[in-house]
Amino acid sequence: MVDAKVNKKPLNWAVLGFQYQRTDYRFRAVHENGVWGEGELITDENIPIHEGAPSIHYAQQCFEGMKAQTSADGRVLLFRPDLNSERMDLAAKRLLMPQVPENLFLEAVEETVRANYAWIPPFGSGASLYIRPMLIGVGENLGLNPAQKFEFRVFVCPVGPYYKEAGLAVISLAVSEMDRAAPNGTGSFKVGANYAGGLLATRAAQVLGANEALYLDSMEGRYIDEAGSANIIVAMKDGSFASPKSDAILPSITRRSIMILAKEELGLKAEDRPIDLRAEFSQFQEMAACGTAAVLSPVGKVWFDAGWHNVYQDGDSIGPIMQELYDLLVGIQNGELEDRFSWLHEVSR
Repeated sequence: MVDAKVNKKPLNWAVLGFQYQRTDYRFRAVHENGVWGEGELITDENIPIHEGAPSIHYAQQCFEGMKAQTSADGRVLLFRPDLNSERMDLAAKRLLMPQVPENLFLEAVEETVRANYAWIPPFGSGASLYIRPMLIGVGENLGLNPAQKFEFRVFVCPVGPYYKEAGLAVISLAVSEMDRAAPNGTGSFKVGANYAGGLLATRAAQVLGANEALYLDSMEGRYIDEAGSANIIVAMKDGSFASPKSDAILPSITRRSIMILAKEELGLKAEDRPIDLRAEFSQFQEMAACGTAAVLSPVGKVWFDAGWHNVYQDGDSIGPIMQELYDLLVGIQNGELEDRFSWLHEVSR
């Protein structure tokens, strides 16, 4: 249980946006000569880094995104953190970086959250504590070779909704002419280079009036991959529930959980399969973007073929399926609903 005597920071939790906010502590561990150091909590938010570090020149770095929620009875809850550890391990292997052992990963996350209890938004505020584990190649280097030294760090920030509207916000997407990733590239790994390459596509989508870019497959430009910062889920008019199947998209923990909820709680036929945007759009009943930051955001309309196309009704309304899935997901994450899938991990005080 959280110590009730811990004073919360004097923030207006209800109006927090999704941006960096310096908190009191962060965790740091260094891997050198093939061995991880013990790690420690520190107060300095800056990372002194050598000018030749491979993370700067060659993007040898990966990261994770997680959230801590406060329940009504004061518990602090993480959502499936073991899967974040597993996903970082896969990214590290792809970039020839050392594995962060699961016990070190979880210990670092717990210690950082525990040390920043005063920054954890209270239950019912609509805000959460965003957690950013990261692994970067540091140290002296010049040629295109793996780093000889690595730093694992975890920092946290209190955040509000990823999109400006609180709660369940309807967003719009614009199909990008740019490719996010190739099928055999790094698209299925949470590495920084994937996101830097998408900044221009997101800017172009916003010029059209959309919130995010929507990427199609790089081979044929037909099948949905994902949005700029989230996976895609679609409720079809035939009663099925689909998510794109592709080797080029990030395996979202939120998406994986929603697919289980759609099948087990709503009784829908949930499947990962290629989704042909133009050929199947008329059969879309509802559509949403999902991820740690976005949670679940219904997609009201999509820009493609030089025009806007409404997904659900007028393009500004929330459909019943996405509303129910959102309520189920958030209810489990904040401890209001029974955790019958054993997804929650409590951070004890």
